[in-house]
Amino acid sequence: MARDVKAFICGCKGLELDADERAFLALHNPWGLILFKRNIGDRAQVAALVATFREIVGRQDAPVLIDQEGGRVQRMGPPHWPKYPPAARFNELAAGRPQDGIALAGLAARLMAHDLAEVGINVDCLPVLDVPSPQGHQVIGDRAYARDPELVAAYGRAVAEAMMAGGVLPVIKHIPGHGRALADSHLELPRVSASRVELQAADFVPFQHLRDMPLAMTAHVVYEAIDPDRPGTTSPVIIGRIIRGEIGFDGLLMTDDLSMKALSGSFADRTRAAFAAGVDVGLHCNGDLAEASQVAAATPYLVGRSAERATAALARLSVRGQDFDLVDARQRVESLLAGMG
Repeated sequence: MARDVKAFICGCKGLELDADERAFLALHNPWGLILFKRNIGDRAQVAALVATFREIVGRQDAPVLIDQEGGRVQRMGPPHWPKYPPAARFNELAAGRPQDGIALAGLAARLMAHDLAEVGINVDCLPVLDVPSPQGHQVIGDRAYARDPELVAAYGRAVAEAMMAGGVLPVIKHIPGHGRALADSHLELPRVSASRVELQAADFVPFQHLRDMPLAMTAHVVYEAIDPDRPGTTSPVIIGRIIRGEIGFDGLLMTDDLSMKALSGSFADRTRAAFAAGVDVGLHCNGDLAEASQVAAATPYLVGRSAERATAALARLSVRGQDFDLVDARQRVESLLAGMG
């Protein structure tokens, strides 16, 4: 890397970077930028925002992330981009023919990758590999592909591979599993009382199947049977023994949003706790520069094994397939959705 990179990802406030944001980016050189609906206008505007960020940090492959799942979590949508169904819809439409649903989910992901790559976005926080329990909070809900962990893994694999075929890196989330949480971690700290055996039999399974993926995002969830005192994001037990050990994920591990109310303490304290637990990169989303400055100050430079993981992840970015027929693919998705409905 040409200059020292801080191991965090930040957000921004609007459709373009203002003077204060430009100065912040130039000073701290964060590894990446994440976009939300507040940052999305049309294709030309998004492409210009992405290009400006990369010009400031001086890295043409600098990660630009987005949560483009489909359904209620879709930052880029009509009228400039298609509306995609939520993850659960693919399995519902398959009606007992899971391979049809998996194929359709993969095709939709390939189309989403095209939409993102077209404007320079190279990381999508997808697929959701959480296995929802019947009692679980609807913050996951229809964002999950299915209730069977092996089926979730199959959908996740198809979607992740399709994303990479389209030149966009996937982020598996929320490792080691958010599906049992009874609360929304955006608003409060969820606690999961399931035994370690129960977690091993279901929640961990999709992540084990996709442990070869380049990027993963932690869960702000307390797993009482493993570490009753700290959420996964700030738990060296969860990160070291479960995510790196039992699950076997050795790619770049980023936090979920450090501004979520599941975490406590100052933003500097949250950031330090996450890095002490073993994450590679911090994530701060809301574009509040006062908060982001605390995160930046407490964030180390991207060095050592974390830098190696970051380099390895970006090395998996591929040139979009030249044999991909966009019009045909969109017609196939629309036809399959209509036929399966």
